[in-house]
Amino acid sequence: MEKAAGFPEDKQVTCFSNPVVISKDRSNLSKEVVENIQTAVEAGKWVEVVSIVKNIKEEESRTTVKIAVTGDSGNGMSSFINALREIGHEEKDSAPTGVVRTTQKPALYSSSKFPSVDLWDLPGTGVTSQSMENYLEEMDFSKYDLIIIIASEQFSSNHVKLAKAMQSMRRRFYVVWTKLDRDLDTSALPEPQLRENIQKNIQENLQKEGVEEPPIFLVSNFSPDSLDFPKLRESLTKDLHSIRYDGLFGTLFQVCEEVVSKKVEFIKGIIKKNDSWGVLEISDPNNLEECQKVFQQKFGVDDNSPHQVALNMSQPQVIQKHLQDGSTLSLPHQLRVRAVNFVSCCFDSTHRQQARVLDEAAEKTKKILNKILKDIFLP
Repeated sequence: MEKAAGFPEDKQVTCFSNPVVISKDRSNLSKEVVENIQTAVEAGKWVEVVSIVKNIKEEESRTTVKIAVTGDSGNGMSSFINALREIGHEEKDSAPTGVVRTTQKPALYSSSKFPSVDLWDLPGTGVTSQSMENYLEEMDFSKYDLIIIIASEQFSSNHVKLAKAMQSMRRRFYVVWTKLDRDLDTSALPEPQLRENIQKNIQENLQKEGVEEPPIFLVSNFSPDSLDFPKLRESLTKDLHSIRYDGLFGTLFQVCEEVVSKKVEFIKGIIKKNDSWGVLEISDPNNLEECQKVFQQKFGVDDNSPHQVALNMSQPQVIQKHLQDGSTLSLPHQLRVRAVNFVSCCFDSTHRQQARVLDEAAEKTKKILNKILKDIFLP
């Protein structure tokens, strides 16, 4: 799932704790699905494009996201998992807890609060630097989409090593301090200052090892509705959405953009051969307004198509606004002004003028694609 919204080049995602390089792998999309959306974009059938993309999202929503919970033994990892799932420690499906190490091997849990998410309770880390290397190898963190590093009492060298390893492996991760309630009971400091001290200590220890600051949450495992727990759940919900769909967004945009680019090159080839009249059915190649209308029709971005798209989107009022103000989907006025400028420019050849009008239509097509994908995938 190492993917993110992007364009032809690989891109870094910085919405998590550290940049994650995203590849252009299309393995999650079948050849048939890719061909279907290519055909729809090629034909300018935007309603069909919307339908295909919605089906793709529905399939992806059932993909399991894997979250690993790790930290030093005794830091409250199992208790945290119970709190995150909003179940009591004595309930049947709860993770076993205790003052001694209770998790001997990775244990899998699920929650109705986070559908299609696997919560893995990992055994705690060892106490020596030698054991950390073995621990990282044994736990195989590369198979998880998000790692939550649990700490309490102190942010130890093991925590720092875990965070450094996650950054090196380009894993997304949080740091969660789990026993803030006990700290508040035993400290003479007021809550704001105590919270600031804990957070500052974590940040400084990470900075010494060159680790970029991750999301940090200070919680109590016994108060899952207070302190930073609501903030943690909100962040987790957003990040789960990004894990699932950022890469899909980027991959689909690449697929669609390539179709548009190939179509542009094909039409430019026709223009160079002076065959606009025969193939494109343009009666007067010197009439840029006629060229504009033909190119819009070829890409499916004429006046009627965007309105049809709006009716099939989840936020038609947003798209309708773009249609009215002309900032994204409304094409004629902008291009008409530019067409007049083209005609008045004696230095441009007819071919170059046509190519520029064609490029305008192609760019608007890409904006429509971008709008469709954002409307479907972004919360």
